[in-house]
Amino acid sequence: MVRLIVKSGYIKSGGSAVGYLKYIATRERVEILKGNGQPTPAQRNLIEELLRDFPDSKGSYEYRDYQKAHTFGSASQFISATLDANAHIALERDGYMKYIATRPRVERHGEHGLFSSDRNVSLDAALKEMKSHTGNVWTMILSLRREDAARLDYDSAEAWQGLILSHINEIARAMKISQGGLHWYAAFHNEGHHPHVHMMLWPDDPKQGFLTKAGIKAIRSALTNDIFKEDLYNLYEQKDISYKELTQESRSTLARLTSALSRVTVDSPVLEQQMVELSTMLKNTSGKKVYGYLKRPVKDKIDSIVDELAAIPEVARCYEEWNSLRDQLESYYKDKPRERLPLSQQKEFKAIKNLVIQEALRLEMGSITFEDEGMDDEPEEQQTDGEPETEEKTTGRTGHQTLYQQAAEYQDAKAMLLDEAAPLEGKRLALQTLERLWEQGFSVAAHQLGRVWRDGLLDGARDTGKAELWFRRSAESGNDYSQYALGKLLQGQSRISEAVEWYEKASAQGNQYADYRLGKLYLTGNGLEKDVERAVRHLTVSASRGNQYAQYALGKLYLMGKVIPRDSELARKWLTASAQQGNEYAQFFLDRFDFFLHRRNPTIAAAVIRLLHHMSGIFEDKRPPLTMTHLRVDRKRRRQLMELKAARGLRVDDHEQKM
Repeated sequence: MVRLIVKSGYIKSGGSAVGYLKYIATRERVEILKGNGQPTPAQRNLIEELLRDFPDSKGSYEYRDYQKAHTFGSASQFISATLDANAHIALERDGYMKYIATRPRVERHGEHGLFSSDRNVSLDAALKEMKSHTGNVWTMILSLRREDAARLDYDSAEAWQGLILSHINEIARAMKISQGGLHWYAAFHNEGHHPHVHMMLWPDDPKQGFLTKAGIKAIRSALTNDIFKEDLYNLYEQKDISYKELTQESRSTLARLTSALSRVTVDSPVLEQQMVELSTMLKNTSGKKVYGYLKRPVKDKIDSIVDELAAIPEVARCYEEWNSLRDQLESYYKDKPRERLPLSQQKEFKAIKNLVIQEALRLEMGSITFEDEGMDDEPEEQQTDGEPETEEKTTGRTGHQTLYQQAAEYQDAKAMLLDEAAPLEGKRLALQTLERLWEQGFSVAAHQLGRVWRDGLLDGARDTGKAELWFRRSAESGNDYSQYALGKLLQGQSRISEAVEWYEKASAQGNQYADYRLGKLYLTGNGLEKDVERAVRHLTVSASRGNQYAQYALGKLYLMGKVIPRDSELARKWLTASAQQGNEYAQFFLDRFDFFLHRRNPTIAAAVIRLLHHMSGIFEDKRPPLTMTHLRVDRKRRRQLMELKAARGLRVDDHEQKM
């Protein structure tokens, strides 16, 4: 629900606008009257005229109360509040100032209730000052509900005066008026339902002053931050306690729903057909395959897919819960209820659209995916110089040294180079140590030197030429890790035939990663002739040696039955082996094994299921956070909150997020 209503207008120089003259005739007669009976015909007629002439009055507290209960009393409340809020239209400038200063229920300080930076304001002097101004005069009404005003101690002129004074520079800035050049007067009307303040504001310079919707929003935000600082502080404090909750129940509900969504399967011929259609459209589309760059018909197709996804019950429940949480947060800052958009139009979830594009492109290309971004293929290399590992063995050209001593030096040098905090001089000495060890015949040192230049371990500078040189030296000495690393380096330079040669040598020594890379290359035909039979053979060897990514790829190939004949037994075997090593993608297919097994075209079904799986992560990431950043609180408010926290004797953490 709206917490603070800010209504703004202005009165032109030279008199009033064409006024709502009935106000003058009816004001006294329509003062708030008690009663719970039905509204009189005169009240109903006047309300119809007010709604026609002042349509924004439908957003007032009083109109909402009148809608809930059509009574004599609620009608009187609405009529009085609406006429009061629009008095500046009916009255000239001096008449409006006299009205707000002397109206019934104004909090008076002597003969009137007008105040400014000083409580002891002369009404005559204020009128004279205003009349001398030749430009526009702005009017502003700041209104709270009675319960909020009482709870937060904003039911007196003194409280409102202090609030306005503390933000007068921000108000001037929002109105495009130079600091110190703003004149203002106000009066507090302690109405039963809507205690509020009327303000009149104008600049020294008649050419200044311009109030936009953005300016009104800035004023509302600044005042809301202050009025509801205790409420906002409590929200911020909840972040310290638990990031997971706006209310524990709501946020845990969303977490439960997204978890369920990540495991859902859906049999949707409509979605599958739409994905095929999008795939065809993308095939005939040139340029970037990103939502923002696509033509309208393609965008429309993507939007329709997202909205079709949103109709799936599990997705709908997640989106509803997300919307509820977002509504609670935004109600502090906006007069109007937040508009709930279709999922395809909600900017926070635009990532879903590009996920749809990615899945459709996979269908278009008929590509086989491997999901191996997290593969750690840089295991600890072993000494492979072919010499017996004994302390008595000596090697090298510059003196005698046991293999044990060489290994110790090697490990120290390696640790220094891998330590990001180590000094540059220390790293240079470590590099010299590795070069000396290589010269002494400690061949594995060459592998580490290759890593130094490939990964920029010395000073961040990479040199692929030097990396290739050292990897090649180590590879030629028989180190399968270097043979694999060299093949990978060459593949990255599109030197595929050379890469395959070194992969084959590493494979012959039992390197599971080399077999996996060979399987991928032969399966995709990336840079060499496609050979499915050879690909499956290499993947099987790698999988048998324990490579979880080869196990996953084989399991999926046997399950999908698109590239090789379907074999449910082998599919389950390899997916299970991969999942047992923590492969989440293998587990994804295992959890839906029977579903995919009975699909006529499991590749399309998989695209839809993957979308739902990814969407669960997006919903989880987009849970409205309990941070003041989300509420758009500026640095000044952040500082004030920290001061408030310190004043309460609470610890202010240095690590807390800066605004």
